[in-house]
Amino acid sequence: MKIKTEFPHEIQTIKHIWITMPDGCRLAARIWLPKDAQENPVPAILEYIPYRKNDGTALRDSLYHPYFAGHGYAAIRVDMRGSGDSEGVMLDEYLQQELDDAVSVITWLTEQTWCNASVGMMGKSWGGFNSLQVAALQPPALKAIITVCSTDDRYADDVHYKGGCVLATDMLGWSTTMLAWNARPPDPEVLGESWRERWLERLEQTPLLVKEWLSHPHRDAYWKHGSICEDFSNVQCAVYAVGGWADPYSNAILRMLSGLSCPRKALIGPWSHEYPQRALPGPQIGFVQECLRWWDYWLKPDSPERKAASGIMDEPMLQVWMPESVAPKTHHEFRPGRWIAEPLWPPENPLRNESQLWYLNPDSLSQTPETELPVLCPNSQTVGANAGVWFPMGEAGDLPGDQRTDDAKSLCFTSAPLTEGMEILGNPEVTVTLSVDLPKALIAARLCDVAPDGTSLLVSWGLLNLTHRNGHENPEALIPGEKFTAKVQLNACAHSLKSGHRWRLSLTSAYFPHAWPSPESTVLSIFTGRKTFLMLPFRSARPEDVLLPEFLVPECSQPLATEELRTANRKRTLEHEMLEDSFTLTNKVDNGRYRFVDDGLETEDLSCDTLSLIEDNPLSLHICCERTAGIGRGNWQTRVEASGTMSATSVNFEVTSKLEVFEEEQRIFFRTWDFQVSRNGV
Repeated sequence: MKIKTEFPHEIQTIKHIWITMPDGCRLAARIWLPKDAQENPVPAILEYIPYRKNDGTALRDSLYHPYFAGHGYAAIRVDMRGSGDSEGVMLDEYLQQELDDAVSVITWLTEQTWCNASVGMMGKSWGGFNSLQVAALQPPALKAIITVCSTDDRYADDVHYKGGCVLATDMLGWSTTMLAWNARPPDPEVLGESWRERWLERLEQTPLLVKEWLSHPHRDAYWKHGSICEDFSNVQCAVYAVGGWADPYSNAILRMLSGLSCPRKALIGPWSHEYPQRALPGPQIGFVQECLRWWDYWLKPDSPERKAASGIMDEPMLQVWMPESVAPKTHHEFRPGRWIAEPLWPPENPLRNESQLWYLNPDSLSQTPETELPVLCPNSQTVGANAGVWFPMGEAGDLPGDQRTDDAKSLCFTSAPLTEGMEILGNPEVTVTLSVDLPKALIAARLCDVAPDGTSLLVSWGLLNLTHRNGHENPEALIPGEKFTAKVQLNACAHSLKSGHRWRLSLTSAYFPHAWPSPESTVLSIFTGRKTFLMLPFRSARPEDVLLPEFLVPECSQPLATEELRTANRKRTLEHEMLEDSFTLTNKVDNGRYRFVDDGLETEDLSCDTLSLIEDNPLSLHICCERTAGIGRGNWQTRVEASGTMSATSVNFEVTSKLEVFEEEQRIFFRTWDFQVSRNGV
């Protein structure tokens, strides 16, 4: 990535400023702006997240926000209420208080002498979520947003549920992560003598979020709040949606292009959960330059910059990376493929994007249906062990490995080798006619690219809690032995299957570690033939794809100087205890410890997730999550230790959690949680 040190505008940095909310609560902010902004007011770009501007995102912020300031914008990074140096307590994700505070921040920005009352909002993950949610509130000054790795649907596509199934790897893990984030102290150099009092107030009131999430297993009002898909028309400002095929939020991008009526544009690369100028797998792009084109067009309506950027809205609505067949690996520095584009989404010319039906026949996947026959689906509880992590950050071990070991535990339908290859773009979908032997069951579907040497590359996957077969709001128990039809939507994807390769669809009744297993091992009887088929979103190659302009080389502003105090490392293992036939998956991450040279602040993060399961006992699943966070400066040192466990009976989920907080190695706070929540159809 090219580091830029000279810009059209000289940059002024305001390291800390308070923004007072209507109820008196003060939010902490950092601002970068052109030095002459007082004389020549500029548009403002807001990033509003809970990940602590002084340490958590300080290094990342230094790569982007000064860059925007150097090109004529005021860039504002605000710690949400209850996070970082801000006052108050954060009680949950995306509460109305969070969104109302964001609207108040936008109002405050328009009142500053250096702002011309035109505001944009951007962010990745949480900041992408609330950019969409704030846009739906229609604050007048908000003209455009850039939402990266986010979702329009908090129930269908987030870290809690997938297809009505509890996400075993992330439900407890994310709650433990947020417990550790929220328990970290404010900076004494910012708050002065009141820092410790504020810290203890926050610790006393910080909740354990997993209890609330487990208490809402269906798509109810809790999840509809903040899900802009409930009424896309509420979003009227311009939206640029960005993501990656290796990121879990790619589904939302295609939905938003279809559902929104405001000016909109989307970009999907091969990337994981990261900004595109440094995301893996590559290729990386000059994303900050792409952002500037967007901001110049929407936030500078009468400027020369607007004229230079005018082409951005004449370009295709959707531009994506079309990955090629590749040998499966758990890490890719670069994913071979090419950029393609769709002028509109959904495509205006359906003949170029026809769906293809592939029937699940007893011995094959074919475009011609055969006689209906019942086929039993294997009921292995440990299928999915090579699925990779749900939330990949581009690190080694994140991506799915060779699927042959999982295919061996699945009901597989494999096509003949394709002589001409095939490209798909969109959401594959499986329509399956089946019966089950118990009132609760789930089905998992995987689409793979099988090479001539037999290696199996995961292209997409999907889950469905079968009690949710007619909708996620009002689940219906299954009637054992009764035949029914269900649809399983797989994740949005793009893939170019090479000539000589084969499609494989694999079905299972479990998907460890992503899906929390059903209470009992279930037997799925799949009825092959005309009523059981895979829909592949076929896309024909287009001459205009080769005419797409190249993205610029990745750039950034000067990163903050840091000193490494401990080297980062990671270990991900899967152990098989053969006597008990149990499997233990361990994911241990040490992000290292480093010091910011400028102010001497030190920070560290460590995590360890352990999931164990006995093959023939779905109630044996046990999850343990541990998080350690250190913040300090000189003789002032603090440490947060958060941990939790989760298991289940046939009736309830059982959760324990513990929070310990230390200052100078003396424990100053301790709290435990121990509760049960009804499985309620899961």
